[in-house]
Amino acid sequence: MPGSNPRFVAKARGLAVDEVLLDLEDAVAAAEKERSRGLIAAALRDGDWGTTIRAVRVNDVRTGWAYRDVIDVVEQAGRWLDSIVLPKVTGPLDVSWLDLLLGQLEQATGLPPGGIAIEAQIEDAAGLASVAAIAAASPRLAALIFGPADFMASLGMRSLTVGMPPPAYAGDAFHYAHLRILTAARANGLQAIDGPFAAIADLDGLAASAASAAALGFDGKWVLHPDQIETVSAAFSPTQDEYDRAELIIEAYDYYTTVQRRGAAVLDGEMIDEASRKLALVTAAKGRAAGLGRTRRFEPPG
Repeated sequence: MPGSNPRFVAKARGLAVDEVLLDLEDAVAAAEKERSRGLIAAALRDGDWGTTIRAVRVNDVRTGWAYRDVIDVVEQAGRWLDSIVLPKVTGPLDVSWLDLLLGQLEQATGLPPGGIAIEAQIEDAAGLASVAAIAAASPRLAALIFGPADFMASLGMRSLTVGMPPPAYAGDAFHYAHLRILTAARANGLQAIDGPFAAIADLDGLAASAASAAALGFDGKWVLHPDQIETVSAAFSPTQDEYDRAELIIEAYDYYTTVQRRGAAVLDGEMIDEASRKLALVTAAKGRAAGLGRTRRFEPPG
């Protein structure tokens, strides 16, 4: 939500999302950035956000706004801030700069050291080329986020819609970027988040975009409008059948390894082993987080 618009910020409270991002960057005009810092700090302090993660996106480190964005928001509302999103990260030094500044602010304001996380947006060719080093740059780092708009411009992709690959390209134009970001994130224990899809009314296009990122293994996707929430949540949640199957594999594997002492077995005509269990654990965790309940149970043979 743009930090310059109190009505939009207030509307974000209570939405069925994991994180709300209050923006100081692209969604805020240059003349409104200074005023927006105070509005965002007030919203963090005064709003009832419940368990929603509260994040603020500052301006990129190469602008004249970034350092004051961080200082003003943390000094005024650091106790209510969970994460800072750093856009246009091109290398590990960008993350290190923010890490050091946050450490100084936490000391000066009496906040717990390391309590404010960093999320890094990968938005251009340089950032993608350095993504492995970026992912390892700070213990504060919690997530890597794909920024499709600037990335598309950086590579010269022929599309005018944020998040929509060029229609003339037959393959998945984002696949390489997605996979590099995901690999770097997983190698460093981070979440991988896909960027937004700007065509708000195109729910079919959004569903396809979200399903592709979810199938690769991304943890979530940014939304720009409340009407996009349900579509994205559905894409990143397993179906009832997928969840039941995952729990069944875990239960069956436990039985075969502990009772029958077998390292591999057959379940419904499919071999399951330790690798199957690892895959099932991922799907089961997502199903539980989505509030799904069991409808099938494993029945030992005989």
